[in-house]
Amino acid sequence: MTSPPLYQHGGSQILIRETCIKTLFSSLCLKKFGGQGRLWMIHARTVLWLSLTLRSTRSLCRAHFGEWQPQRPPNPGAMENGTLPCREERPPSAQETTITEGAAKIVFPSSNEVFYNPVQEFNRDLTCAVITEFARIQLGTKGIQIKVPGEKDLPKVVVNLSEQEEEKVESKDGENLTPGDQPQIAVVGEICEEGLRVLEGLAASGLRSIRFAREVPGLRSVVANDASARAVDLMRHNVQLNGVAHLVQPSQADARMLMYQHQKVSERFDVIDLDPYGSPAPFLDAAVQAVSEGGLLCVTCTDMAVLAGNSGETCYSKYGAMALKSRACHEMALRIVLHSLDLRANCYQRFVVPLLSISADFYVRVFVRIFTGQAKVKASASKQALVFQCVGCGALHLQRLGKAAGAAGGWVKFSAACGPPVSPECEHCGQRHQLGGPLWAEPIHNLDFVGRVLEAVSANPGRFHTSERIRGVLSVITEELPDVPLYYTLDQLSSTIHCNTPSLLQLRSALLHAGFRVSLSHACKNAVKTDAPSSALWDIMRCWEKECPVKRERLSETSPAFRILSVEPRLQANFTIREDANPSSRQRGLKRFQANPEANWGPRPRARPGAKAASEALERRRLLQNKRKEPAEDPAQRSARLKTFLCKRFKEGTCQRGDQCCYSHSPSSPGASADATPTDCPETPQPEPP
Repeated sequence: MTSPPLYQHGGSQILIRETCIKTLFSSLCLKKFGGQGRLWMIHARTVLWLSLTLRSTRSLCRAHFGEWQPQRPPNPGAMENGTLPCREERPPSAQETTITEGAAKIVFPSSNEVFYNPVQEFNRDLTCAVITEFARIQLGTKGIQIKVPGEKDLPKVVVNLSEQEEEKVESKDGENLTPGDQPQIAVVGEICEEGLRVLEGLAASGLRSIRFAREVPGLRSVVANDASARAVDLMRHNVQLNGVAHLVQPSQADARMLMYQHQKVSERFDVIDLDPYGSPAPFLDAAVQAVSEGGLLCVTCTDMAVLAGNSGETCYSKYGAMALKSRACHEMALRIVLHSLDLRANCYQRFVVPLLSISADFYVRVFVRIFTGQAKVKASASKQALVFQCVGCGALHLQRLGKAAGAAGGWVKFSAACGPPVSPECEHCGQRHQLGGPLWAEPIHNLDFVGRVLEAVSANPGRFHTSERIRGVLSVITEELPDVPLYYTLDQLSSTIHCNTPSLLQLRSALLHAGFRVSLSHACKNAVKTDAPSSALWDIMRCWEKECPVKRERLSETSPAFRILSVEPRLQANFTIREDANPSSRQRGLKRFQANPEANWGPRPRARPGAKAASEALERRRLLQNKRKEPAEDPAQRSARLKTFLCKRFKEGTCQRGDQCCYSHSPSSPGASADATPTDCPETPQPEPP
């Protein structure tokens, strides 16, 4: 058998390498050792020649032996996902945990290799409810009805007709009713040819996609994608375990590239769900292009520290808006995310229509529909606004970026807005303003759609484990004022003027008596969302302060409380409690805000390959708490340490403590040097500055 050219080429490389090494070694030996080096050179050449010959022979034998080995076909699953087969198989995980949530049952490793957070069950339940109603609307236009398990049949409409008309209707129904005219019904777990195409871009264990397949009717396909090979392997196992392989298609790819590959109109998804670890900003540009016309985009943001104003410059780099530290930070976070989505959609002549926006626990969740229309995109500037917030009293003022006005002939004229709405100093407390935004200034909910979801969940309470909380949150949302952005809080108003806090019903009654509208907010327990101007709000608080007086002599003349209370109220508030001051959701005692579901709940650590178990990670986190705090110092050690420093007042000759001074009065103390800074004695009373 003759060697192929590949092995001949390898042999020439070995020969060239051998010649170069011989030449270099010979020159070094002659230069270093002279005549004696010639003998060493001969022995070294022999050893080198033998080693290279054996190496080339071994490579040649391995190559010839490889020709006789049968080639194994690559892993079809790996070829399907675009990855090469791995030579080293992953060892099976030693411990696995089985979780049952909704109608799905998943298995995932106890170690933190695949992300899973049980606290977000409310998020997944709400998403299933929203997609179900969205499917009911979308498929209803095609004459397809959906059937949800546990849902009663819709009652028939009873119309009072005469006997002749009834006979005519019955005869017409009998003539036109054919087997082909029967309405098509989509049920859970079956493929609907005209149904929705769903993409979960970051599926992890595949729990959400499996729940879609087992709980949401009217689906054509569900693509569960993740970039982690370990997660995709686990996803395939869970799909087979739940028997939804005909609906759920696991995929291993970068979520952005997958969505960019589906920009074509015929290949777009009807529903895209993004629930990343942290910020979804890297995925938004691809997502707004991969959603079909009128499709649903669901986005979760867990980077609340950025959206709540702790790092405004980071928020601007991710979402294109400056976040402010405010009591209304949770609703401001929702509006910043909506602004970012609309801004990215406008680049492609598309715009967003919010259906539902939720702030819950440690994240925010938005459900929006994406439409295309150049004329509607022009109105996007008038939907955004800047926020002016007073640093003293917290008064809020919004400044729209654009202006839309009706013109003759039904046309709409767009122009730049005029502003600002505030002076350089606050009119109430004289402090400066902070500028935030831009953010979404239009309604963040579609109350008709929210009502449909609420009605469906209330009629079928056994469908979800968190149905009670979903009812409470959606009930509060239906009571919110849709055209009033942001809100104040009860404790914020009272703490600004240092007075006792009125009850929520008293403040709401005062606003209602004054002729203003007021509502709660699902984002905060003590929220006061009202269309009353800040001047009327502070007049009400001035009237309340007269009933619960504040010690004016203890207030600084430059404080916001002193300046606000120094003005007489122009509005006389009435704090008599009204019946309509207590909202319906509060009267019924609905579960509006969640109690702590478990110990150490909140955002989980990021999933990493080879990570420790979640319980071990939590135990390590508990042990490392406060590790940077210095332990309490022993009093004897503290006094000995302070005695090493020279007293500053003793050096000036003004220390009157004598031997009772905690610092040293000896010039030769170890800490007394020319570079050491003298220290004041803490026991010595300090003279007040002029």
